[in-house]
Amino acid sequence: MNPFLWLIHTLITLYIWILIAAAVLSWLVAFNVVNPYNPVVRTIGEVLHRLTEPLLRPIRNLLPSLGGLDISPVILILLLLFIERLLFWLFT
Repeated sequence: MNPFLWLIHTLITLYIWILIAAAVLSWLVAFNVVNPYNPVVRTIGEVLHRLTEPLLRPIRNLLPSLGGLDISPVILILLLLFIERLLFWLFT
């Protein structure tokens, strides 16, 4: 396997896990499972927000309002998986 494709695959997989962690943390905060005023939770939340928000914000701006439902992480994960498959198809 091409080392550059391996690196791209690893980075995309890692970013998908970061997106999943951000979504789970937002659910835990919304359902009062974790305290958002806890310094550790706040720090983790800020890091996840800063890592995911630059790619999620444009998707949220394009999507219509669905009430309280945010499907932008799902759309971004599908887009990342499509890009990954496209790169593997083009370069292997």
